[in-house]
Amino acid sequence: MSPDHDDTPPRPGGARLPDPSDSRPGQPPGGSHRHGRSRGARDRWREFAESPFLPALVILLIVAAGAGLFAGSYTYNMANPTPRHIPTAVVGDGTAPGAKAFTDGLEKALNTSLSLHPYPSASAARHAVEEQRVFAVVTFRAAGARTAVRMDVASAAGQSVAQILAMAAPKAAKAVPVPLTVGDLKPLQKGDPRGLAIFYITLASVILGFVGAIQLSVNARRLLPFERVLAIVANSLLGAFTIAAVVDWWLGALDLPFVESWLILALTMFTSAMVFTMFNTLFGRWALLPTWGLLVLLGNPSSGGAVSWPLLPSVLGRIGQWLPPGASVNAQHTAVYFSDAQHVFPYLVLLLWAVPSTAVFWVWRHRHPGGRDVTPAPAHAADGGAAAG
Repeated sequence: MSPDHDDTPPRPGGARLPDPSDSRPGQPPGGSHRHGRSRGARDRWREFAESPFLPALVILLIVAAGAGLFAGSYTYNMANPTPRHIPTAVVGDGTAPGAKAFTDGLEKALNTSLSLHPYPSASAARHAVEEQRVFAVVTFRAAGARTAVRMDVASAAGQSVAQILAMAAPKAAKAVPVPLTVGDLKPLQKGDPRGLAIFYITLASVILGFVGAIQLSVNARRLLPFERVLAIVANSLLGAFTIAAVVDWWLGALDLPFVESWLILALTMFTSAMVFTMFNTLFGRWALLPTWGLLVLLGNPSSGGAVSWPLLPSVLGRIGQWLPPGASVNAQHTAVYFSDAQHVFPYLVLLLWAVPSTAVFWVWRHRHPGGRDVTPAPAHAADGGAAAG
């Protein structure tokens, strides 16, 4: 065959199909170099987007950012706690010689203002401590020509606040000068001298609550919605019982009102799990991001468990009481140390998160990435089975 002979099949209408040999080296066949490069870039991006490498890269960037935010949120709230507003009960004549100078000196030493609440008697002031309306009681008594001062802190109401007050009061008394006695109306339990055990068991219940829900979504995807809720309830009850039993019966760190503490932890775990389940219903595989941000980055540092709310930035101190970790710390703290003055508010907060989260999951359960087909068998198949029997 002659080398000049063109055996390329003709296109309809007589036009010859493009020959790959017509292209210059490095240029895609049948098109310009510029067009081929653009199409190649799009193809490579499409291949990358459909590969497992894109979500892996996104996760790496999110984890890196989350690590910085996690460290920053805890450091900002806990590394240098600063008193901003400390409610304090006053018994006796606050206008007596030396009394006003002492409170002014105490505010100067604390670099904050005390919110002073006068009470007619020591018993009324102690009742305010039980109700957690004040963090300390300052009592002024006449001692000859001078005024004697007694300061009673309440470590159980907030160990960090009590420590700061106990350190600042002697300096203020020395500057006046007035005689000072420091006491503790509500000391912490011996197994928990830093007052952190309640924060730790709350942190465990929050994290294990949504981690358990994650594991159910990954390893028990075929659970029906009702079965999933029941599994979360069972996981919450069992996990909370284990936490309380280890801390109380095994380690002896806290003498818990066992049933009440167990149920508080269980409600916390259930709430945390249902918050994740709600986000999983709404956002799919990215549900961990809003869950982690709400419960860990924002909720735990602002809970008041590690640093009492008067020492937190004011906005976070207010927000924290409305989030599940803060509500759980509040309920648990009162159950352990102020059992005669339990408040309904923290339980309402937990329910205000648990009930709507469960409702969102239930209403939009068809969007949740789980479940199984429970379509009933055809009627004729059932009839045939009965006849065969």
